[in-house]
Amino acid sequence: MVDKRTENVNLALDNVRQMLNTVNHGSITLIVQNSYVVQIEKKEKIRLR
Repeated sequence: MVDKRTENVNLALDNVRQMLNTVNHGSITLIVQNSYVVQIEKKEKIRLR
């Protein structure tokens, strides 16, 4: 049986993996409270050439 904290981390990692496939330039930030990921933020930069 998997505990809630492990489920939370696995869900966060799945989301981060999906985001990494869509961002070319930018950052992904995890917000953690009481050892739980409560928010994931993605900032993307658009480079003009």
